[in-house]
Amino acid sequence: PSTYANAMDTAAHQASLLGNYAAPAVAFERGQGSRITDVEGRDYLDFSTGIAVTCIGHSHPKWIARIREQAAKLVHCTNLYAIPEQARLADRIVAKAGPGRMFFCNSGTEANEALVKLARLHGRRKADGAEGRIAKIVSAEGDFHGRTYGSMSATHGEKIRNGFAPLCPGFAFAKFNDLDSFAAAIDDETAAVLIEPIQGENGIRETSDDFLRGLRKLCDERDVLLMLDEVQTGMGRTGSFFAYERSGIKADAIALAKGLGGGFPIGATWVREESAPLFTPGSHGATFGGNPLACAAAHAVLDVIEDEALVASTAARGAALKVRLEQLVEKHHRHLREARGRGFLLALVTHDTLPPADLVKALLEAGL
Repeated sequence: PSTYANAMDTAAHQASLLGNYAAPAVAFERGQGSRITDVEGRDYLDFSTGIAVTCIGHSHPKWIARIREQAAKLVHCTNLYAIPEQARLADRIVAKAGPGRMFFCNSGTEANEALVKLARLHGRRKADGAEGRIAKIVSAEGDFHGRTYGSMSATHGEKIRNGFAPLCPGFAFAKFNDLDSFAAAIDDETAAVLIEPIQGENGIRETSDDFLRGLRKLCDERDVLLMLDEVQTGMGRTGSFFAYERSGIKADAIALAKGLGGGFPIGATWVREESAPLFTPGSHGATFGGNPLACAAAHAVLDVIEDEALVASTAARGAALKVRLEQLVEKHHRHLREARGRGFLLALVTHDTLPPADLVKALLEAGL
């Protein structure tokens, strides 16, 4: 296997970096389509896609052309002035999500931070202007929403939260996919529910359509916003542009990022028309959010997704891949337990007899 030890000294590589990442096993130099090449020239099939980021592949010619064209004109402009590329991008996402307004930022955790602020503003509206009285946000056990303080406080589990107490107040958790548990957690102090339609970090666990429909009804009855974290599940990755679409519900707010820029950092928050006026001038902002270059990258991604019918392709090819994974489970049932997920957001679940880390290492050595 190609490792940093062969190409460069691992300790030297990490000498000036914080130790928040494990020592890397390989260094990549270039990518083309679904292939990625390391510094020693060895090719791999890229199954990580930069953690759900390079959704149209590496170095797509339309993406490169759009980036070059925009970089030669204007890379950055403050949001104190109009940014035509941003306005057009907002229109395109609104056309997919429904009537509403957009806020642009730089990452998924920032998109979720905007949802936290939206929830607090909605709570103040419910409380007739009183600050902090109705502020609670309910998330699902096992959800992952990011690593900044608001989104981390909405994230369940010690893996992400350990060492960072005290966290932000006003967050609670209900059992995954359990409508009764959410009904018990949503009280008079609750402003919003924030969930992943399919849990990513927790092992590709799907919320059922019946659960989402029941949760939508429950939120309507109690005047609570239903906010969906589509950072990993959006951009067509599950075989529909948004994962929640299959259930037929409407969201009050949606967080997007990762695949939106195809590798260039951009995040976005869509807010339903009824709640959009809660944000007023000065209530939120992001220096780099939605700058011309980031928006050009997102336009290129959307162009490729639409021109190449990638959402329908992902649904069909993802279903075929899942069948093959299920065949592997049947053949190797002593080591493999199940395949789950949909589209190209899939998981292969192992028994304790096959630790995932060992499997990942073997696959890397085999060029995956």
